[in-house]
Amino acid sequence: MSHDPGPRSEPVGFSIDLTVEEARRRAEVVAALGPDWDPVAVLREEEAAHALLYSGLDEEQQRLHAMLVAAGVLPGEVPGRASSA
Repeated sequence: MSHDPGPRSEPVGFSIDLTVEEARRRAEVVAALGPDWDPVAVLREEEAAHALLYSGLDEEQQRLHAMLVAAGVLPGEVPGRASSA
């Protein structure tokens, strides 16, 4: 029969290092993308899609777009991002 000292009054330190698991996860993601994945081409395609999405806006739409960018709802013009004009 063991003696139960009751609840501990001090927290027990606990930590987990997920560095190895995160490296394995990233390696699996890159492997799943396959050898034909071209991140530069993907970025170019994203920028082209962004430019197309916000092209041809009339004056009111441009005003609303600027308001949403200022409010942080939509991403603004940042380096590497296509122009919205």
